[in-house]
Amino acid sequence: MKGDTTDDRFLDGRLVIRQSAQGYRAGMDALLLAAAVSPAEKLMEAGCGPGAALLAAALRFPAAQLTGVERDPAAAALARDNVAANGFSDRVRIVEGDVFSAAIGAFEGIFLNPPYAEAGEGIAPKPARQGAHVTEQPLDVWIARLSNHLTGGGVLTLIHRADKLAAILAAMDGRLGAVVVHPLRPRADAPASRVLVRGVKGSRAPLTLLRGLDLHDASGAKFSPEAEAIFRGRATVDW
Repeated sequence: MKGDTTDDRFLDGRLVIRQSAQGYRAGMDALLLAAAVSPAEKLMEAGCGPGAALLAAALRFPAAQLTGVERDPAAAALARDNVAANGFSDRVRIVEGDVFSAAIGAFEGIFLNPPYAEAGEGIAPKPARQGAHVTEQPLDVWIARLSNHLTGGGVLTLIHRADKLAAILAAMDGRLGAVVVHPLRPRADAPASRVLVRGVKGSRAPLTLLRGLDLHDASGAKFSPEAEAIFRGRATVDW
């Protein structure tokens, strides 16, 4: 640990991410999101934080050019440091700014792990984590904005709370097709707590609901073999 940050290893140590000790900290959701991204030559993460998902995706796609957009100056600075420290400066860039106003261009794929709560939902995180956990913009605004930055056939991929699925599907309706829902359960006998969702710009294909993934074994103590393989960077999400 160095001051207010920690250096954390991901994907069997292939990534080292310096991140805030008190603010937003990347974990399972970031790795699941990165493992769910579809191959593309030009990718963008909206709200990249210190860059864990962004750089995990860069590891997956060695020929891709990636952009991370982050509005928090401290997180953006960490992301830039992590890009350099992990050797990705030639093809990963960080744009400091709000995804709703920054000039970010067009991409073949966009992925995001947006704040899981909207203002007024009763969630009160620590002040240092407020911006990462609570958003001023509803999901339909996020999805509309990012869909506009996809090229034709481009894929939007996100991870969110399972109880937000109806809002996600409503926001994608008319903007993205070929929507696929991949539930994430804590264990086989538990309801999904998270969902991975992706949609394709310009497609009219119908929705697909997959079986999804159990993250832990029956006891809840260990990761399932499938989840363990994803978290070690040995497998990707099966769409």
